[in-house]
Amino acid sequence: MNFRSGSRYTKAGLLAFGFGLLLGLAALAGEVKPLERIASGLMAFGIAGIPLGMVVDWWRATKAANTARSGAKTARRQGSRKARRPRKAAIRKR
Repeated sequence: MNFRSGSRYTKAGLLAFGFGLLLGLAALAGEVKPLERIASGLMAFGIAGIPLGMVVDWWRATKAANTARSGAKTARRQGSRKARRPRKAAIRKR
């Protein structure tokens, strides 16, 4: 899983659900009752984690966009203040 991609937590929820699904399939094929409970819990965790992951990913994306946007504005403002500052008058020579 590439953790530098945009939807990191959503992918983790999908991965947990998929792993639980495969574990459940293996538990049904092997008829192992305790493994079925674990697989069911993992699938439930993954299903609940997908919407939560989407919210967290959205929150992180908007937070990153806001910090990038505000950093660009402050750099522009500092440059414009220097350009608008009036110059001191030169000392007159007699």
